[in-house]
Amino acid sequence: MYKLSGKIQHYAWGGFEFIPQLLHIENNNDQPFAEYWLGTHPNGSAILEYDSNNQVNLSQHIKENPQKILGTKVANDFGNLPYLLKVLDVREMLSIQVHPTKTAAEEGFAKENEMGIPLDAAHRNYKDDNHKPEVMVALSEFWLLHGFKEEEPLLATLKKTAPLNFLLPVFEKEGYRGLYKHVMEKPQNEVDDLWNPYLRQLQQSFHQNQLSKTDPDYWACKALVNVSGQNKRIDRGIFSIYLFNIVHLSPGQAIFQGAGIPHAYLEGQNIELMSNSDNVLRGGLTPKHIDVPELLKHTLFKGVTPRIMNGEKRGTETIYRCPVPDFQVSKIEIDLNSDYQHSAYSAEILLLTEGEGDISSGQKVICLKKGESVFIPADESYQITTNSFATIYKAAVPSGH
Repeated sequence: MYKLSGKIQHYAWGGFEFIPQLLHIENNNDQPFAEYWLGTHPNGSAILEYDSNNQVNLSQHIKENPQKILGTKVANDFGNLPYLLKVLDVREMLSIQVHPTKTAAEEGFAKENEMGIPLDAAHRNYKDDNHKPEVMVALSEFWLLHGFKEEEPLLATLKKTAPLNFLLPVFEKEGYRGLYKHVMEKPQNEVDDLWNPYLRQLQQSFHQNQLSKTDPDYWACKALVNVSGQNKRIDRGIFSIYLFNIVHLSPGQAIFQGAGIPHAYLEGQNIELMSNSDNVLRGGLTPKHIDVPELLKHTLFKGVTPRIMNGEKRGTETIYRCPVPDFQVSKIEIDLNSDYQHSAYSAEILLLTEGEGDISSGQKVICLKKGESVFIPADESYQITTNSFATIYKAAVPSGH
């Protein structure tokens, strides 16, 4: 096992304090720190520390002996580390997005390669050939959009929200798909004319903190300031704020988002674990490329009730089980009177978010403080102890995947 350091992503929507404080670094240039990646993705592979003078790219380390490091079955099934662990600090809302299935990603990636679209092209949809299911565990109060509302609450929203009244017959006749297709294909001038009067009259209430975060009006006003305000046009992603479920997670709660579920992170900090992919089909709240036909092709058009997970507690570990073979995230909490003992099924990444801890395997001991990580190969048995307390998030492949 070795210490691991990740890759920071300075996306514009990120916060300025949370990740720098976690990693004990200065933000002297006042940059946004949006994500911290721990994995092997080519856009930001982590660095393995053999010792203070000898470091190697994690993806290269695994390539040298994948059968031993990942375990035979995981190496044969995935070829590389199948997951990507992240820390996110969401200051401004992310784009409405949908992720494709594995089969769709393979087809889309191959097709865009055949068309000669560069991997870094702004209009490229598929950056790799993998699906991107993901789970997030809230580190703070966290708000997100997740899936279409069920029929009854959706009808209630269409009736009470003036700019959406015209959609009632569309939904009753054409269902979820027809509804979303209608708003995503609506001419920009009509989108502006619908929303401008409604949102302008809400601005005073928004700026005086009179709107609740459970109310889509709050997030629509925030989007008007942070997204639409940049180009003076109304971003059509505002429709989705009203059509999707608004979900509030308390620290320690989690939610899984599979292929086809439209979603968007709105505010807060979290631990996120996903398949090793960067495939995103966007539907609004963004200046980035939006491909409406491709988005409609891969969106799950049905009402959903968000399933909030509190995790399954087993001793000092809380496990958040997900319906995919690629990954599993858990939270380990120990103090002076407890420890954690485990034998890794496949490669694991551990990130300490609070306190300090010692990870020992055989004669080797790695001391971790807040923000530090360790990489553990398959079949390694280890123990975690602390002289105070420690909270550690563990990314792993579920055994018997």
